Amino acid sequence: MDNILFKRKDKTAYITINRPEVLNCFDYQTLKDLEDIIQKIYVDKEIQTVIITGAGEKAFSAGADLKERKTLNDKEVRRNVRKISDVFNQVAELPQPTIAAINGHAFGGGFELALACDFRFASSNAKMGLTETSMGIIPGAGGTQRLPRLIGTSKAMELILTAKRLGADEAFQYGIVSQVVDQSQLIAVSEELAKKMMKNAPIAVKQAKFAIRNGTNTDIKTGLQIEEKAYELIIPTKDRIEALEAFNEKRPPEFIGE
Repeated sequence: MDNILFKRKDKTAYITINRPEVLNCFDYQTLKDLEDIIQKIYVDKEIQTVIITGAGEKAFSAGADLKERKTLNDKEVRRNVRKISDVFNQVAELPQPTIAAINGHAFGGGFELALACDFRFASSNAKMGLTETSMGIIPGAGGTQRLPRLIGTSKAMELILTAKRLGADEAFQYGIVSQVVDQSQLIAVSEELAKKMMKNAPIAVKQAKFAIRNGTNTDIKTGLQIEEKAYELIIPTKDRIEALEAFNEKRPPEFIGE
């Protein structure tokens, strides 16, 4: 059985963590499999959006595979921590917009994967949190950095230091997820957002994401320079000309991603 399932429907890539028997936890092989798929998506110009979820109805991902972790020596633990951090960084750096469809438990590394995505939707039964301090460790795959940037330092510190587990509605109140829906509607809601983004020029969407992701972590002057460079790449595109012609002709534009 494949640890990671991948399919493409139209211009959306679907990634499913496929270890439901262990709540979709990440062992080393699963991380390597996920990395392979992410690298393929990165260079695939036909893919415009990415939806990530977990197999089954219980978990998005409950984080690191602790049964595997118990068998590892210190060197192997460092290897795993480095790998999960690297892979989630690759998720965050995808040029395509990414959506986490949180269909159940998302703890530790599972929650960090969701934080590495651009958008998060949660099923009403979902529970999530960075619970590492209760296990004698700290978040090691971006949690201490991405959660504060999302909800603010004080709130993030409270959640991390108390290892609090949030229900879906609480996560919505914190601003972690955009919407809470019935589990049966989770993928449909994610697809709805994906379709709205894919109506727009693909290169423009990618460059806008690049400018936001890279500019907001700098000072305003540097951010504006990043925005300017992102804009410069769009000027010679066919889609920009098509948008102008469509406007003049009072018709919807037909973007081709060039």
